[in-house]
Amino acid sequence: MRKQRVLITGSEGFVGGHLTDFLSAKKNVEIFGIDIPSVKSKPANKSVKLFGCDLTNKLAVSKIIKEIKPDKIFHLAGRAFVGDSWSNPQKTFTVNLFSELNILNSLVELKLNPRVQIACSSEEYGLVAEKDLPVSEENELRPLSPYAVSKIAQDYLGYQYHKSYGLNIVRTRSFNHIGPRQSESFVVSNFARQIALIEAGRQEPVINVGNLNAVRDFTDVRDIVKAYWLCTEKGLPGEVYNICSGKGQKIADILKTLLSLSGVKVQITKDPKRMRPSDVPVLIGNNKKFVKKTGWKLEYSLAKTLSAVLNYWREEIQC
Repeated sequence: MRKQRVLITGSEGFVGGHLTDFLSAKKNVEIFGIDIPSVKSKPANKSVKLFGCDLTNKLAVSKIIKEIKPDKIFHLAGRAFVGDSWSNPQKTFTVNLFSELNILNSLVELKLNPRVQIACSSEEYGLVAEKDLPVSEENELRPLSPYAVSKIAQDYLGYQYHKSYGLNIVRTRSFNHIGPRQSESFVVSNFARQIALIEAGRQEPVINVGNLNAVRDFTDVRDIVKAYWLCTEKGLPGEVYNICSGKGQKIADILKTLLSLSGVKVQITKDPKRMRPSDVPVLIGNNKKFVKKTGWKLEYSLAKTLSAVLNYWREEIQC
């Protein structure tokens, strides 16, 4: 029996890397990856056949999809950091929207219809009323950043191509996901890196922070990638699913927990550069729709994840 041919865009990124790790343990899966042309020629996971490609190049995308003829596509590539979308909204829209358009148009033109998962975002919900928490998939979208608007475009584009062309597309709105190997641009990873540097005597005992009052719903990336796989196995094409823990955590409490794992004494300083023109105050998701459909269960506690992130940075700064 032929192995399932699985294509992951952004395969060398944070989530893509964890997804390839998860899939490489499956004997019936052949993994293909797409990442930016400048990425190292050898994939981090040897199970991946890697293609360097600018996803905004329609001809290049079509050529790769025609060669692979995937049974499943996990579309994870894109501009993922909310803060960057304020400084360069044009780049955010160009990459996030046209990359997806090129993939979906290629499938239509090549008459291919694999299972497609599109990684959308909880940021689409934006300004959520307290009465609507935890937020469900039916909640009104009130985006508060250019990034969030770009993800809404991706989300609805997937819905439109399902309705217009019958493509087997499932959309996932993931809430904050964290874990080892995440970029320091993201809040939990950034805190952990600063603590590790202080422990090693390479940073003054000062933690630079942004908005500590925001409340977010955090899930381990290793639970997230299992959810992505399940949505292509059991999710209903055309539907959208929240992927989240269903629990809110104040950013200040996340920092407090990380500091308790270290024991270092620090001064906490607000950095104006880390503040955004507008920020979502509270974002907690309702995962009941997805859990009911797929039976997904969380395996990693928040405490275990935070410990893993801190240990990752301790190892990294010693290299």
